[in-house]
Amino acid sequence: MAEPENNETGRVKHFIRAIIDEDLAAGKVKHIATRFPPEPNGYLHLGHAKSICLNFGLAQEYNGTCNLRFDDTNPVKEDVEYVESIKQDVHWLGFDWADRQFFASDYFEKLYAFAVELIKKGKAYVDELSAEEIREYRGTLTKPGKNSPYRDRSVEENLDLFERMRAGEFEEGSHVLRAKIDMENPNLVLRDPTLYRIRKVNHHRTGDAWCIYPMYDFAHCLSDAIEGITHSVCTLEFVNNRPLYDWVLDTLELAPRPHQYEFARLNLNYTVLSKRKLIQLVQDKHVSGWDDPRMPTISGIRRRGYPAAAVREFCERISVSKADSTVDIALLEHCVRESLNETAPRVLGVLNPLKVVITNYPEDQEDVFEMPFMPDNEEMGTRKVPFSREIYIERDDFMEDAPKKFFRLAPGKEVRLRFAYYITCDEVIKDEHGEVIELHCSYDPATKGGWSNDGRKVKGTLHWVSVKHSLPAEVRLYDHLFSAEDPMKVEEGQDFTSNLNPDSLTVLTDCRVEPAVKEFTPGMVCQFERKGYFCADIKESTPDHLVFNRTSSLRDSWARIQKNMKK
Repeated sequence: MAEPENNETGRVKHFIRAIIDEDLAAGKVKHIATRFPPEPNGYLHLGHAKSICLNFGLAQEYNGTCNLRFDDTNPVKEDVEYVESIKQDVHWLGFDWADRQFFASDYFEKLYAFAVELIKKGKAYVDELSAEEIREYRGTLTKPGKNSPYRDRSVEENLDLFERMRAGEFEEGSHVLRAKIDMENPNLVLRDPTLYRIRKVNHHRTGDAWCIYPMYDFAHCLSDAIEGITHSVCTLEFVNNRPLYDWVLDTLELAPRPHQYEFARLNLNYTVLSKRKLIQLVQDKHVSGWDDPRMPTISGIRRRGYPAAAVREFCERISVSKADSTVDIALLEHCVRESLNETAPRVLGVLNPLKVVITNYPEDQEDVFEMPFMPDNEEMGTRKVPFSREIYIERDDFMEDAPKKFFRLAPGKEVRLRFAYYITCDEVIKDEHGEVIELHCSYDPATKGGWSNDGRKVKGTLHWVSVKHSLPAEVRLYDHLFSAEDPMKVEEGQDFTSNLNPDSLTVLTDCRVEPAVKEFTPGMVCQFERKGYFCADIKESTPDHLVFNRTSSLRDSWARIQKNMKK
């Protein structure tokens, strides 16, 4: 659970805020500087969103700065495509880095010089053991490691070999630069970790200028120091690496120096947030791509219609802690509904149409009803909705043999059409298979606008669209991508894809929407009254082929959970 709110700021007082408050009060720092350091080898997901909101949010809150720094130290997997997608995602979430966009590759020359300095201090050496031999020499948690036979080379020999590594004299895997720390250290990370390796691969920024590249643990802490980062915030999997982070900075005697703090990564039920597993979903075509609206990628939730404000609010509510836990995805969906309830215009859309003929409505007559886009918010404006003799209603709004508490349309029953008229079902038309294909109803002209003056009570109100004026639309109904609360919990011999939800996507091709929807731009979210929130697909929806993705249903399971918790 989140910690109590700070009475002054109204925001959750988590442990990183407490650390910053203490550092400022003690005069350790005067200006807060954070960074978001993604590796450009894939698309960002909700776990990254938590880190983005934390790092950029802290900078905003404390009038500090947050750098966007790409950790481009592994050219084998990186691409400019990912750089651009990451920048788009950060901007979409509402944050900006001004002129503080950096790359680890900006510092390759400085990082090389730092490595040379470690060699001169006798704290690094060039090793010729193979990767397999290095693993064998490192030992285990219960068995100490042993020194490489190349560990005691002279400073001069190491400098020469390292320079020749840079010059490209050696093949990949034949030489690495390792820190000289302690092969018997209980923390395996400190058993002479690799600092540089040979990669004869073209880099997306530096081309072929380099054939040796720093390891993340070496480049990351030094990049923080170069940029003057004060609080280097990362997830808990790096807690064992913090001693190496400190060793590099302390050995090079850098001051002032950054400090690393770890927080628990985001875990969501019914969701996987592993980049490797998300890649598998895409490559094996379980989804249509990285931006499939079922994916927990930022591009996926953006295409589904999630508001950036809702994601920021979600990240604030779950707060930051040091303990791993799993967050109920219902909370994220609740934040989405809360946001859209205030911003999404209301329109009429029928997903599973059933034709209604109003037999006593003149064939040549049409009405136009002015309806608000948002009840109780005049600033949202209105639109004109045409009405005619033939309309569509939702098929599940009619029941031939209705139970007593069914307040929608049934034979002989009267209902209200939203903002239009009262109608009564007089006749049910069926096909040769007994399927209901049409209803014949009568209307009361005195109830124009959807109200009567005689005081009679009508409990059911239905949404509708005019057959003549409505537009065809394709609607995609999305559910959780996984049917299991913990997708990683599987039977022996299976993998997480065995928990994929076969009903995660339902495509409806015969939907009808009111004419005003044609003016909606791709990416715009509206509420189809009584049906949910829907987003005009940013890739495929056009005025001539409307495509809507269901962002969220109207049913709020999180509100129900919270209500039950209070009982």
